[in-house]
Amino acid sequence: MTLTATATPGTSLISPTNHALVLIDFQSQMAFATKSIDATLLRNNAALISRGAKSFGVPTILTTVAEKSFSGPMFSEVTDAFPGQALLDRTSMNTWEDAAVIQEVNRIAKPRIVFAGLWTSVCIVGPVASAIDQGFEAYFIADACGDISAEAHERAVQRMIQLGAVPMTSLQYLLELQRDWARAETYASTTGIAKQWGGAYGLGVTYAKTMFGASEGH
Repeated sequence: MTLTATATPGTSLISPTNHALVLIDFQSQMAFATKSIDATLLRNNAALISRGAKSFGVPTILTTVAEKSFSGPMFSEVTDAFPGQALLDRTSMNTWEDAAVIQEVNRIAKPRIVFAGLWTSVCIVGPVASAIDQGFEAYFIADACGDISAEAHERAVQRMIQLGAVPMTSLQYLLELQRDWARAETYASTTGIAKQWGGAYGLGVTYAKTMFGASEGH
């Protein structure tokens, strides 16, 4: 059989309208014990995906655990992207067992959910496994998650992949939302986010634009 290619994106790709983003327990107490990723890089990646989601209008749930009594405030890198948005505070380690969070998931009504947060082996594995069990597609942003050791993080990543979850990275998430530099309405925002939080790639964008006035979208 001869296959015919078409200039259309694959259905597994993330778009601004086909998923919800759930950001879990980006909090001080959780970050203190996180050793699988540098705290500065973790905060940077949290900012990258938060600003990307906000820029593209992705419905986003922000949830904490024991914010006032133990774990502390959510990273400002996350909350600054969603000014005024309520944080759903929980007692459960598994976000999917919290009624308020699930009410919001059902209100948003997206069959695909992208997760990120702390810790990978507990607070991310739990909702990913639960969402998949209930028929949702689950993705997770691996470098916007962290755990008490590299071993703990990696075992959690492998477990989620075995369950059928799809791993991503933070910059991949942002650029998959954009996906075409000719999309002028989000070009400036995407490159601006990349310049501020996109690491070496952001430096390259800044250099090209400053030195040559370069533009990917022509």
